[in-house]
Amino acid sequence: MSSAIRRLSGVLVMSAAALTSLSATAAGSTIDTMARIKETRTITLGVRETSRPFSFVNEQKQGQGYTVELCLAAVDEIKKELKLPELKVEYVVVSGADRIPKLQKGDIDLECGSTTNTKARQEQVDFSYTVFVAGMRVLLPNGTRVETTKDLDGMTIALTKGTTSEKLFNQLNKSGEAKMQLVQYASNGDAFKALREGKARAFAQDDALLLGLTSKEKAQDSLSLGGMAFSVEPYGIMMRKGDTRLGSIVDRVLSRIYASGEIDQLYAKWFQTSSLSIPMNRLTRDGFKRPNKEAGVAMLLGYSI
Repeated sequence: MSSAIRRLSGVLVMSAAALTSLSATAAGSTIDTMARIKETRTITLGVRETSRPFSFVNEQKQGQGYTVELCLAAVDEIKKELKLPELKVEYVVVSGADRIPKLQKGDIDLECGSTTNTKARQEQVDFSYTVFVAGMRVLLPNGTRVETTKDLDGMTIALTKGTTSEKLFNQLNKSGEAKMQLVQYASNGDAFKALREGKARAFAQDDALLLGLTSKEKAQDSLSLGGMAFSVEPYGIMMRKGDTRLGSIVDRVLSRIYASGEIDQLYAKWFQTSSLSIPMNRLTRDGFKRPNKEAGVAMLLGYSI
């Protein structure tokens, strides 16, 4: 082979490698999370401020809740995998609107909140096995009924930015299923406050989150859930797209917790308390028996959310 051909072959190989690298960057994570964790001996968990009982922060700004505990179980496994006697856990508060951007930028390594696995989000991030299945409903003043979409006509609905409820209710409005005034708020806490102050007639969000807020604020005597379920919302732990090594560890830990029955104790700790009672529904139980990553479905509209 002549030197000119060899040089050309080398250029082609380098070009192919560059294209492969660019494709990988476009399709998935550019951050080697496990390598960074090993180097810094730190893992950063994204948590929510007002997503009880899944994810919230205490007075010390530390994450707490059902999903946070599952993430911490994964952290213990990461310590073993990387042979790290100590691994510092840092918490960063995320919102519905910025949780995916913060994950993609590397501000957090795992998002441990109440995020629904959707087809649209699967294009941007990866999800763990399902950890809980909620249903989207509306929270209403006692005495107000929502059994059909027509019951929503004329209502002012509070929504949280960056959530599936914001997306679905905008679709309902555009479809003509109901004619509502939709008002977006930065957080669940803000939307809940708007409902209590009478600025909204209903607050649309996942039923477990609504019950968690109602319990925390001791508002059970004045607020209750509407009867209609608008969607199926399977929650998962989020990680960067293509972060397969970290993802396999998280899924392995979840599988072990589910198979051992440890999940029942954890569920009871967070969902069967003196102030909150959320029985384990069939879809959540099925997810523990047969771990899966099924995306959420808008039952009313008949397609993925």
